[in-house]
Amino acid sequence: MDQATLRARQAPLKERYRAEPEKAHSASRAEARVVPGEVACRVVTHAGEVQAGLHPATGGDGSEACSGDMLLEALVACAGVTLSAVAIASGVTLRAARVIAEGSWDARGTLAIDRTAPVGIKEIALRFEIDSDADDRTLARLIETTERYCVVFQTLRHPPALSYSYQRLGESG
Repeated sequence: MDQATLRARQAPLKERYRAEPEKAHSASRAEARVVPGEVACRVVTHAGEVQAGLHPATGGDGSEACSGDMLLEALVACAGVTLSAVAIASGVTLRAARVIAEGSWDARGTLAIDRTAPVGIKEIALRFEIDSDADDRTLARLIETTERYCVVFQTLRHPPALSYSYQRLGESG
């Protein structure tokens, strides 16, 4: 995609959202179905179903997707798309680029071995590897802008309010 095409696609959306800010609110949704008799679930994605299960550090055999890895995959996907869009909009040519996210977590927390051990990924490092003729100042601005507009990065930086509920299958309401 080139700069003119990207701008042409986004211009009517930007105009609409400026005129009607409430129209800019978009809903996102994900769903997983537990696999009966297994420590696994099937996650429905636009590209098909993915079976998620235990990480090898918690008893899995490595054949199923790990939700912690999927979180990092969502981050690099969002950062990669945002980097591409920002580069195109800014007229910066990327010959090649990679986005890598690395995180660490303590399995003792999720296995309930140590109540003081944290549950979840505690640190995430995001790295951009870029091949471009752009100077360092331009690339730094490109990364800063990517960080600013990457939905998943900003969601992790400023966590949303979380809630949960349950309902028995077969009940309405």
